[in-house]
Amino acid sequence: MFRRLIILTLIVSSIAFPCSGFSPEDPTSRQVLVLLDDFALKSSHSLYFKALQNRGYNLDFKLADDPKIALQRYGQYLYDALILFSPSIDRFGGSVDVAGILDFVDSGRDLILAADASASGLIREIATECGVDFDEDPSALVIDHTRYAVSDAEGGHTLIAATDFIQSEIILGSKTIEAPILFHGIGHSVNPANSLVLKVLSASPAAYSANPKSKLSDPPALTGSAISLVSVIQARNNARILISGSLSMFSNRFFRSGVQKAGNPTQHDKAGNEQFLTEICKWVFHERGHLKAINVTHHRVGQADEPSMYRINDDLEYSVEIFEWSGTSWEPYTADDVQVQFYMMSPYILKTLSTNQQGVYYTSFKVPDVYGVFQFKVEYQRPGYTSLSLSKQIPVRPFRHNEYERFLTAAFPYYGASFSMMTGFFVFSLAYLYNK
Repeated sequence: MFRRLIILTLIVSSIAFPCSGFSPEDPTSRQVLVLLDDFALKSSHSLYFKALQNRGYNLDFKLADDPKIALQRYGQYLYDALILFSPSIDRFGGSVDVAGILDFVDSGRDLILAADASASGLIREIATECGVDFDEDPSALVIDHTRYAVSDAEGGHTLIAATDFIQSEIILGSKTIEAPILFHGIGHSVNPANSLVLKVLSASPAAYSANPKSKLSDPPALTGSAISLVSVIQARNNARILISGSLSMFSNRFFRSGVQKAGNPTQHDKAGNEQFLTEICKWVFHERGHLKAINVTHHRVGQADEPSMYRINDDLEYSVEIFEWSGTSWEPYTADDVQVQFYMMSPYILKTLSTNQQGVYYTSFKVPDVYGVFQFKVEYQRPGYTSLSLSKQIPVRPFRHNEYERFLTAAFPYYGASFSMMTGFFVFSLAYLYNK
């Protein structure tokens, strides 16, 4: 009876909490947990949330300190992505903590984190673990006296009209963002040695991070273009993270507000926040820049079946199909920088793959005159795209004793020397034995 009760409980739980995760046919994150400081954010940021829901995302709104929240149950994650709009939270409710969120990202799922001047140590710790560091001064804001929004002319110039975008169509889309982005919040720094972090929106060279209500006694720790306003991270497992120093940039007020940058006579009826965040969230949730590789094949030239091993100096052909997710379907991926290595301890052969423009990449080469266990390796890493790591192991054997040529052209001089020596010895023997 007790065993039946356990089985029934597991069945009910699997129905109430369906397992989430990427489908091979649809990599887009669909089940999204949104943790809020206050349910008022649900209405003040409704345009952003509505845009996600219109694209098919299921948003589950909860307070960050709700004692019932959980990212996984019975070892299965309940969500594909997590949005943290709770900058002031000191401790999450339920079973959620920093380690749990990092494990969530380590499992290949996505994260959006928005902070502001009230950012707690908990939020700062999560950002640090993801590769960015917010200004250590808790009262500091990003200030810009040259590129502020005209509506903030009488204030401390903390409402910035930012236009320093990353030049990447795969991250921000092909349509140019004409209007400046309204930003009010804190800045963060990025380690330039960290190739996984990209600054998507940077401050101007005249910006700095400081407390706008007090005079500067020491030079600011963050200045100029080193200040990142919005950054993205793509982990080695292809999980994607968005970190913003401003929660208000997601708000309805900033979405609808007109903007005019100081020193620029152009008045925009609408700030670029909605377009900017829509496009960047498409990238974060894998609607763009997600690659997959299928049908990795190799065989000898003139044959179709994949062999169990190759012989040295065999001619072989290698091919792989690569597709990109367009948001609704898989489309052929076209590039001229996909390479394959024939690898044993180090690459013996490195070839750039040709493509037929239909997603098929192929090449042919001769197996090196070295026997051992080799690998076909494709390590494709292009900024903005998910990385591909493909490997296929194959042994290479030497010639068998009966596979060598009977006579080698290059050895004819040695053959001649041998026969001439034999002939000479025979003539010498006759002369020595029969000549008096």
